[in-house]
Amino acid sequence: MRLILLGPPGAGKGTQAQRLVDKYGIPQLSTGDMLRAAVQAGSEVGKRAKAVMDAGELVSDAIVNAIVAERIDQADCAKGFILDGYPRTLVQADAVESMLSDRGISLDTVIELVVDDRALVGRIVKRAEDAKAAGQPVRKDDNPAVFEERLREYYKKTAPLTGYYYAKGRLKTVDGMASIDAVTAEIEAVLEAAAKAR
Repeated sequence: MRLILLGPPGAGKGTQAQRLVDKYGIPQLSTGDMLRAAVQAGSEVGKRAKAVMDAGELVSDAIVNAIVAERIDQADCAKGFILDGYPRTLVQADAVESMLSDRGISLDTVIELVVDDRALVGRIVKRAEDAKAAGQPVRKDDNPAVFEERLREYYKKTAPLTGYYYAKGRLKTVDGMASIDAVTAEIEAVLEAAAKAR
């Protein structure tokens, strides 16, 4: 099972991805984690990424795509994987298509968590309060001004992927405003239907 989770920041992609990892035993591939792992492993592409990050610059699509390609060749991805936070742009989406087709595989489905933006701001404020109350560090993007900037960035660059995958007949939408368990159940129903259609 190879799938992409789409949705704005705070939509619950990380939470749902973790549940899918637990249920299906396939890895969640987050670009941040993959970048850090490649840098730590000192692979060729990891060295390139480190040089860019050390210079305080954003890692290019070419480097991110190379890191994802390297990661999906690892043994734990043989049964499938969940892409979370990637692709972020149409250029990256095209890269995913070609890296999968080069390997004779394809995406099974793209699930978009549909949410209400105003409610999202409330969600991240609550997440910050919960972290503080539990004595945990608060994520730096868990403040309304930073979050709204991330949301604008999402709609500018990532939201067009909805149309891209809809046109390919791969997009399924799930109500991300439902309870966590209800969202999980809806995602599992989508995945079961996709498995039957294969």
